[in-house]
Amino acid sequence: MRIIVLFDLPVETAEDRSEYGKFRRSLIKSGFLMMQESIYCKLAVNSTMAESIVANVKKFKPPRGLVQILKITEKQYSKIEFVVGESESETIDSDETLVIL
Repeated sequence: MRIIVLFDLPVETAEDRSEYGKFRRSLIKSGFLMMQESIYCKLAVNSTMAESIVANVKKFKPPRGLVQILKITEKQYSKIEFVVGESESETIDSDETLVIL
């Protein structure tokens, strides 16, 4: 499964910008990868782990703004269609297991 967090947070005041930065850093510390400016994604191996990830994001949610969480399967995620641009990821973010013998 993939957990996708989409957010639109206010950045009008210094406090707003601080909250925005804290939320973004918390996502990164939790293992989320940036897909676009305010869209972050994380891989979950099963639905139990997905629920745990969602609960964790809810713990560090900002006091204002809009934060949405979308859970989708790997099959759905693999059907993302790039209309303009292409995927640029140097991070391995698949659920495949590497075995070295």
